[in-house]
Amino acid sequence: MKKMILTGVTALALLAGGVIGSGSIGSSVEAAQATLKFKDVPSTHWAAAAVNSAVEQGFFQGYADGTFKPSSPVTKAEMASILGRLTDQPNAAIQETNNFTDVPEWAKSGVSAAIAKGFITPANYNGKLDAKASLTRGEMAIWLAQGLTVVDSDYKQALSDVSNTVIPAKEYFTGKLASNQKNAVAVALGTGLMSVANDKNFGTDRTTTRAEVAVLIARYANVAKTKPADFQGLNELRAVGLTGTNLSIIAPKYQVIPESNYPDSYDYTKVTGDFAKIRNKELVTLTNYADMKIKNWIVINPYINKDSRSIYYSVFVDENDKPLRGAYYSFVEYEMNIKNSMNQLQAGSLVNSATINPAKPPGTKATIEYGVPYINEVLGARGIFTVKDPTYWGKGLLHFDKEFNPEVILTTKDGTVFRVRAI
Repeated sequence: MKKMILTGVTALALLAGGVIGSGSIGSSVEAAQATLKFKDVPSTHWAAAAVNSAVEQGFFQGYADGTFKPSSPVTKAEMASILGRLTDQPNAAIQETNNFTDVPEWAKSGVSAAIAKGFITPANYNGKLDAKASLTRGEMAIWLAQGLTVVDSDYKQALSDVSNTVIPAKEYFTGKLASNQKNAVAVALGTGLMSVANDKNFGTDRTTTRAEVAVLIARYANVAKTKPADFQGLNELRAVGLTGTNLSIIAPKYQVIPESNYPDSYDYTKVTGDFAKIRNKELVTLTNYADMKIKNWIVINPYINKDSRSIYYSVFVDENDKPLRGAYYSFVEYEMNIKNSMNQLQAGSLVNSATINPAKPPGTKATIEYGVPYINEVLGARGIFTVKDPTYWGKGLLHFDKEFNPEVILTTKDGTVFRVRAI
């Protein structure tokens, strides 16, 4: 691969033919050439507009043979140099030193700039960036999320809030999402900065391509100009992380039943509309087959258009799938401790609720594609549980129609009563 060296006081060629370092883009001739379309990036290419924009802005160059090589990976050193050139990105309040010993000379200033702008935290590395290695999507998510925390401190809070959230990516449900990448992936998905692939994986170990970087540059600029609270998806992820449910965002009409509805003799101090107070706590059940806890509760409104849908829609609901009588879908993650033996029918007898139903699997193509654990996976012959302590997701309905008693009541063994209804 032939290297194309740029002129200019601080211009550096970072990638053979392809990434431009800090400083000038080069001569006006080069800039004009950069606007030409590449023969391997036709107008129908999914990233065509972003590629041309990134080239025009000087983040990339094409190759001498008229190609852009959109599927070629980008190294850490190259990506750091690109991020270091984002002029609208402020510097971090605390400046860390570039103490990496493996960064090539041409990339040192770019890596230092990326560190100064908060994208890279040297303390997270052991003195080596592995600068020549291809950047993975997982590490990309970390870098971009860290950059956002410098732009707005609420993004830093968001990174903390999603620590215990449910992430709409297959790796989360299959247990393959690394804990040190989870929060950044959540923020990347919640803001729309990054997305899952057709196989429903985020692809944390997959390399980041030149085309993807071109798109991410534009997306990052837009996200950085937007308040975290303006992203419904991120709001849901934060709510689930903090409370265990997105109910208040998707179904705000469901509220705690007020004290005036109870007799004077009732101890209302035990009543709550805060799901966090009963999350992961043993619940009072109607039968004694198992101890039951609820880890997470996801509510989805299936009647609205794609732009306004829950971030969890694609995980749990098949396209155009709608229940009757205006009900919303309710998906609950259960944690059971079966005392002796229990079958599927008996699991359904633990609670008497259309919303909280441990016996009914999600039953959608979507949940299978995302690898969501469901009851069938832990059932054997005659529907008997084969696992003593299963954790799985079930499906119910959140009703608004008064004929179906639109109320959810859950009581913990310590006496806390979660009681909400559509108001």
